Amino acid sequence: MRTPRPLWLRWLLRIALSLTALAVTGFVWLFFLGGVAISDRVMLWRMIRGESVAAPTAAVVASQLRAAPGYEVAIFASDLPSARVLVVAAGGQILLSQPRGGLVTALEPDRDGDGRSDGRRVLFSGLDRPNGLDLHEGYLYVAEATQIIRIPFDSQTATVTGERQVVVAGLTADGTHWRKTVRIGPDRALYVGQGSTCNVCIEADPRRATLMRWAREGGEVGEVGEGEVLASGTRNPYGFDWAPWDQSLYATENGRDLLGDDLPPDELNRIVQGGFYGWPFRHGRDIVDPEYGATPDPRVLRTLAPAHEFGAHTAPLGMRFLRHPARPQAYARTALVALHGSWNRSTPAGYAVVALDFDADGRISERSFLEGFRNADGLIGRPVDVVEGGDGAIYVSDDYAGVIYRVRALPSSSNGG
Repeated sequence: MRTPRPLWLRWLLRIALSLTALAVTGFVWLFFLGGVAISDRVMLWRMIRGESVAAPTAAVVASQLRAAPGYEVAIFASDLPSARVLVVAAGGQILLSQPRGGLVTALEPDRDGDGRSDGRRVLFSGLDRPNGLDLHEGYLYVAEATQIIRIPFDSQTATVTGERQVVVAGLTADGTHWRKTVRIGPDRALYVGQGSTCNVCIEADPRRATLMRWAREGGEVGEVGEGEVLASGTRNPYGFDWAPWDQSLYATENGRDLLGDDLPPDELNRIVQGGFYGWPFRHGRDIVDPEYGATPDPRVLRTLAPAHEFGAHTAPLGMRFLRHPARPQAYARTALVALHGSWNRSTPAGYAVVALDFDADGRISERSFLEGFRNADGLIGRPVDVVEGGDGAIYVSDDYAGVIYRVRALPSSSNGG
């Protein structure tokens, strides 16, 4: 006969079961029964479970997606679950991170002219949620969940030529925004963007919700160590790039959730040394947080306003300044930004790629570049990253359908130049 459990253990199990039931009930109420505004419950459920949808057909792409005047869009590659960050090798290959599969994949260029990638190779498998990628001086840099590695890499053939080296270790990956983005800057330093653990909170790890920098020392990038917090108060600085005309650094930021449909705006920040950008105390240009706005913190007095405000909950992620010498004059001082799209909104917003035009006085205006991922018939994709190919075409990753799109200029068009 089985020995009865001690009374204290039975009470402990009851409490644990009650807390679990309460948590599940709260989740269902908040996210599925109307406790908060949800843009698309099916999309949110798929996102939580890491599920993709089928890639749209060529007919759906042609009828639903709309590129900027003078451009056309088509699927370049599909069947790429959790497709995230893109980088272009010198030989024309598109490298892609797939965090949920632990993969880095190389997509061959379209050499036969049919509009699709000619093939693919898995460069790495079994990595710890790889997200950020960059190529620099014979190395491929990969941002895993808790470290940055680099691998000797032949960029012409897109082949690995040596062993992995850890260049930054000891990063944290708990909470919601665990993905890391890595870039090598014009100063040859290594930059890492890492988001917050939460919607809004005071972080235990001061490196979270920051953009960090590791300077070259002794000819090496990213010696293992603490690094330098370049900018803080940036809730999720996912995409960042340097303006070609003056090397100013800009980064996207997803604002906090659960303040309603239209608050706060998402942001593009101009990053400066030691800059503080408000989160979790202030949002947008001067929106006081209802939970943390009264917290006495000296950083609040020097909060920097965003360089540009996106619509609330549009979720700007990857960004790239256009640099191709043959790009149209209308895109001479332009960055493209992927808007992943809302979940915390009663009316969906985002799900597009937009162009940000910078005038000589620093003013930024926003216009559409690729839209139509969501319409009355539903959602076919969520843009994550954008990159400019050596031929001037724009490649867009979509982690919802596991697709890479190519947006290229029509041969007979001046594209508004």
